[in-house]
Amino acid sequence: MYITIQSFDKFYGPKPLVLNRLVKLVKEPENKYDAEAISCEMRHFGKIGYLSNSVNTVVLGTMSSGRLYDKISDEYVAKIKFIKGQICIAKVLSTEEFTEEVKNPESDIHYLFDDLTKLHVEEKE
Repeated sequence: MYITIQSFDKFYGPKPLVLNRLVKLVKEPENKYDAEAISCEMRHFGKIGYLSNSVNTVVLGTMSSGRLYDKISDEYVAKIKFIKGQICIAKVLSTEEFTEEVKNPESDIHYLFDDLTKLHVEEKE
């Protein structure tokens, strides 16, 4: 599953968007603008943007936050695969990819989450 992230990188000195870096996805059910909002956070930067949830901002072939919302736990992780300006496309990690990240002691996943046991994604069979 691929997603579109709208980044706030114009507000940062160094650009947080880097290929193959992990992004923490966090549901925001209390968001006053979008009940299906999912924010994106990165190690060293904190919140860097939101998943797109509009036909005007979702890149063709990627999922909106509304389509992804019920498929992930309250927090999950994706990996940046493509970047163009302030927009990037990230891949939501499969269970196998997630497991590989956890096995790597150098992975940002160990810094982004307090409890890795609560994370899960609903995958197609």
